[in-house]
Amino acid sequence: MRHITFLDDDFKAAHPEVPVEKKSDSPDEDKSIGDSSSLKPILSDFFSLHPGFHPDTFLGDSAFDTIDTYGFLKDEFHFSRALIPYNPRNESTLEKVGYNAYGYPTCPKDSTLDMKYAGHCHEKGRSDRDKWVCPKVHMVKGRWVCDCQDPCSTAKKGRTTYTYENMDFRMFPGIQRDSDEWVSLYKIRTIVERSINHFKINMCVAGRKTRNHVTTKADVFLAGIASQLTVIVAHRMSYPQYIRSLKPLIA
Repeated sequence: MRHITFLDDDFKAAHPEVPVEKKSDSPDEDKSIGDSSSLKPILSDFFSLHPGFHPDTFLGDSAFDTIDTYGFLKDEFHFSRALIPYNPRNESTLEKVGYNAYGYPTCPKDSTLDMKYAGHCHEKGRSDRDKWVCPKVHMVKGRWVCDCQDPCSTAKKGRTTYTYENMDFRMFPGIQRDSDEWVSLYKIRTIVERSINHFKINMCVAGRKTRNHVTTKADVFLAGIASQLTVIVAHRMSYPQYIRSLKPLIA
């Protein structure tokens, strides 16, 4: 445990660029700040506090599978590998397009046909992207017509796809997806889940009796201090198996 961040009013005030989308009155049912939105400012704060720490591998769940995330992980924080599973919500159910030697998308039915460039898109709430349309679509009397005899889309304009600036790092994140190395490294992420559960259960953070924000922060920080102290003591005593178990060390 190197760093603890609270997505509270102080965090929002320090990072006004973070979008806040509150949809309900229940904190259990609604996150006012999403995981992917909070990642960049959290990493910025972390590395400003730990300038000598230079990790090269990022592990995250599919909630971080956004084009913007891959961009700042590589360009701003200099991660060479990003192990983030694809989010099914970001994947089309249609046949996948291919790509030629120049990185242009090609027809799913015929890889020799490059899709037509249809301009650059800049939309609110989306990453900038380039639009590509079916190579067999053309305009007839003001209407789009697709001449494909075996269309891969039911849309009148035929198949449409998009390319992004940081798409390469998403497709090739420094390590082969689903390889043995990927699977082995990604298992390390379970340590994070166990640490969170350790805080909630063993450190009694989840069973707190107060709703006071300051008290809650104090409880979490004290739990973090106790956790670090346990690791230090276990390491000095050469009992690594007890790094999450303070009671056996005391006994």
